[in-house]
Amino acid sequence: MTPLLYEFRTYTIKPSMMAEFTKLTNENFHIRMARSEMIGYWTYELGGLNKVLHIWKYDSFTHRSAVRSKLPQDKEWQEKYICKVLPMIEKQDIEVAYLVPWCKLQKPEKEGVYELVSYQFKPGGPAVWGEAFKAAISTHVHNAYAKLVGIFNTEYGLLNQVHVLWWNENADSRAAGRHLAHEDARVVAAVRESVRFLDSQRNVLLIPSPFSPFK
Repeated sequence: MTPLLYEFRTYTIKPSMMAEFTKLTNENFHIRMARSEMIGYWTYELGGLNKVLHIWKYDSFTHRSAVRSKLPQDKEWQEKYICKVLPMIEKQDIEVAYLVPWCKLQKPEKEGVYELVSYQFKPGGPAVWGEAFKAAISTHVHNAYAKLVGIFNTEYGLLNQVHVLWWNENADSRAAGRHLAHEDARVVAAVRESVRFLDSQRNVLLIPSPFSPFK
C-alpha cells in the first residue's frame, strides 16, 4: 500500500503586508480547505519572521494532481484569495514528505504552540542514520518532555532532511521540558549517538491560525 504523502508549503510574506495577508487568509482559506485535507496552518513566531507554514495530506501523487488541477477553475478561490494574495508573497517553498514508518500522526487534544525541528542528516538515508535518530526521538517521547505530533522524511526538497513536529502547551512549558531533557543522562546519551550523522538543525516556534485543524 502506498503511504500517504504530506506537502509542506512555506510562504514568506512581504513584511509590510503581513497583517493584510493574515486577515485575508483568515477570512477565505476555508475555500481551499474544502478541496482537500489540511493538517494545520501556522505562523512563525520564533526562528523566522513573516512566514507561514501549512501541511496538506494526500492519498497519492495522483490525488494531489487531481486536487491541484481543479484550483485554477475555482472562481471563488481565484477571485477572493489568489488574485489578492499573490502580490503579498515574497517567496514560496514546497516539500513533499512521508511519515517515518515508526510514527503515527497524532492530533493534540487541546490548543498550544508547535515546534518544528528540521534536521539535515549526512547522505545515506535512514539506512545510515535511522536507528540512532529513532532512539534519540523515542527517549524524548518516553520521558514526556514534549508531545510528538509527527515525523516526516523529505522525498522532494532537500534529501536526508527530517521534520519533527512537537506540541507544547505554551512556550514556557517547552523551555522547561527542554531544560529537563538536557539534564537527563538517557537523552544525552541517545542524542550524542545521533548527532554523529547530523549536518545541521533548525528550530521554529509556530502559532496555529484560528482555522487550523491542528491547534
